[in-house]
Amino acid sequence: MTNSTAHSIILVDDHPLFRKGVAQLVEDDKHFTLAGEASNAKDGIALAEQLNPDVILMDLNMKEMNGIEALTELRARGITAVVVIFTVSNHEKDILAAMKAGADGYLLKDCEPEDLMEKLRLAATGKSVLDDELVQIVTHALRENKPTPPSSKNLLTARERDILDLLAACKSNKVIANELGITDGTVKVHVKNLLRKLNLKSRIEAAVWALENQDNS
Repeated sequence: MTNSTAHSIILVDDHPLFRKGVAQLVEDDKHFTLAGEASNAKDGIALAEQLNPDVILMDLNMKEMNGIEALTELRARGITAVVVIFTVSNHEKDILAAMKAGADGYLLKDCEPEDLMEKLRLAATGKSVLDDELVQIVTHALRENKPTPPSSKNLLTARERDILDLLAACKSNKVIANELGITDGTVKVHVKNLLRKLNLKSRIEAAVWALENQDNS
C-alpha cells in the first residue's frame, strides 16, 4: 500500500464489468487501497476473513447468497468492517432489511462516480451513508412501520441525547468519543441503548429519526 493512511476496501459484486469500473475508481482515489475483489458473496466472506479490510462494498442481489445474507454472516463471524450495500434496488423492504442487518450504508448504482467515492470516504471514517434520494423512503418507513418510535427524546439520558444529536450529524464513534471525552466502547454501549429505547435498528434509522424530531424535547 503506497499510502499508509488509505483505507483498505474489497468489492463484492457478481457483475464483472461493473465491478472492474468501481475498482478503477477506487484505485484512482488516494484515500483507498483496493485489497481484493469477489464475484459472489461466499468468496467475499472468505476474502473479508483473510484480508480484514476497513470497508466492504457489496452488491445486494447476487446468486446463491444475497448481500443481506452475506452481511448477517459477516457480523456473525465477528467481522467489524464497514459494510456498504451498493445496489440498483430502491425498494423500501430492501433498504430496511439492510439497516436491520447492520449495514453502515446503502447506495444506489446510478449515483455519480464522484458521489460514490465521497460517500465511501465518509463511510470509511465511521459515518453512516445513505443515498440522498432514499432519505424520504427511510423517513416514511419510520413513520409507517411498527413499532412506532417514541415521539420525543424523554426516554433517553442526557448523554444518550448528546450522542443521538452527534449521530444525526453523521459523526463516527471515534469522533463522538473525542468530542464527549469518553471511550469508543462507551459510545457503542450508549448507541445500543438508545436504539433499544427508541425501537430503532441502526445508526441510519437513528440519524434520520433525530433529524425528523430535532424540535422535540
